[in-house]
Amino acid sequence: MEEVRIAVVGLGHRAHAWIRLLQRISGYRIVAVCDPIEALLEPARAAIEYGGDVSATTRYEELLADETVDAVALCVRCEEQGALAAMALEAGKHVNSEVPAAHTMEDCWRIVLATERSGKVYQLAEQTRYWGFVDAWRQIVEEGQIGRVTFCEGQYIGYYGTRMFFQDTKSGRHCEIDELPAYPDAQPTWIQRMPPIHYLPHELSPMLKVLDDRVTEVACMSTGSPSYAHPEITAPDMQVALMKTEKDALLRMATGFTQPVSHARGHHWYQVMGTNGSVEWARSGRDRPKMWRADNQQHDMADMDWRFERTDAPAEARASGHGDADYYVHAAFRDAVLGRQELSFDV
Repeated sequence: MEEVRIAVVGLGHRAHAWIRLLQRISGYRIVAVCDPIEALLEPARAAIEYGGDVSATTRYEELLADETVDAVALCVRCEEQGALAAMALEAGKHVNSEVPAAHTMEDCWRIVLATERSGKVYQLAEQTRYWGFVDAWRQIVEEGQIGRVTFCEGQYIGYYGTRMFFQDTKSGRHCEIDELPAYPDAQPTWIQRMPPIHYLPHELSPMLKVLDDRVTEVACMSTGSPSYAHPEITAPDMQVALMKTEKDALLRMATGFTQPVSHARGHHWYQVMGTNGSVEWARSGRDRPKMWRADNQQHDMADMDWRFERTDAPAEARASGHGDADYYVHAAFRDAVLGRQELSFDV
């Protein structure tokens, strides 16, 4: 196999970003697109340079039976996300899945078992673990520069307006709250019912990479439903998880998507504290990442030039999305499917 013949499933906004990258990164060929909303099929094909050669279907089972499909790019946003991934693995397809992986423990285990039994590649396409500062922090922790890590924080308080919470079932268009009267067929999306804490991979994944650790205990708390910021939305404004790791570090992870927050703070923020110092991400657009060491004659935190973008990024990675990190999940999946290199982030 010289290229991965891939089908894109779930044709919303995120899928179009994947379609763009899958044409730009060598080793892929899109052969099919799939979404239960028929109106979304042709715009997806039109976004593909060779779209006339790409099959389109509203039936997922039909796609899984297609022998010309080697792998599924799962870009869905639904309660059955984990089950859809497992179905593809059970049908003999490799799977590259958008986050989160699944919404029930049963579906998580089904993915693990289907991967092991099929021998196919499953990857959760979590890209923030590839950010430049994540590797810098991992090296700092590995070298013991900040001592033994005792506490770590990550939060994704993302606010993108209210468009992602309602979708017109005929056109597939997402609607703001004030647009709903013009779209009588609009329905609440799965994100309204999804616990925000399920969308934690972008915080937990990079921090566990930094710590080279795993979680052993979890406790969570949530504000009430509906949202205080937007009462039309049933999702709670904030959820927090407290965790303990195998190496005896404590983690505080938080997520929320309904309340306004400044752009720079609202996407991602992290902190790692140890017995000899700490590292911290920027808190605003005017702030800088910071580091402090107890044994370095420092009286305060020092500004650092860490960034999302990697200094060693290849040309293909530049402007791929999410601080150049989107490239790496697709490159890693391609290389695993083609037998070039095993995944570093698997089941």
